[in-house]
Amino acid sequence: MNLFRHRLSGVPALVLLCAAVGCSSADDGASAPVPSPATKVARLCRNLDEALPSKVDGMDRRDPEPASALTAGWGNPAIILRCGVERPPKMADPKVAQGADPDAVAGGVNGVNWLMEKRDGGGYRFTTAGRRAYVEVTVLEGADSSSALIDLASAVRKAIPEGIAD
Repeated sequence: MNLFRHRLSGVPALVLLCAAVGCSSADDGASAPVPSPATKVARLCRNLDEALPSKVDGMDRRDPEPASALTAGWGNPAIILRCGVERPPKMADPKVAQGADPDAVAGGVNGVNWLMEKRDGGGYRFTTAGRRAYVEVTVLEGADSSSALIDLASAVRKAIPEGIAD
């Protein structure tokens, strides 16, 4: 954010504004809790980090804070990926498997199965199913979730083998 471009007289106003609203150097970035998976899952997640695309849904990669090989982001960031998360409770809910839960749906995109959950306040959370590590992707309202999953599918297939997560 460069509100006071080339004007030194704007510096005092910026200092006052930051003091009033609590600015930080990472204003435009997002934060994401870093998962704490077992060593074997963390290794798979590091492999995934190396395989992730530089763009998702046409947006450049902008990782959330704190920096970690277990998290990634694209956009401002409108899309956040966390690898090595816990299994979501809805994954074991029989209503989801029967298609009777209006807020959660199971499905697949390009060879990767996902649990889709509506988030409070808009957007969706997707969690891989049938892989040796749970990978969570949150997509803010307004972002194209299908495009995001298509863009991420190849990296997930390459780095996270099919199987039961620990």
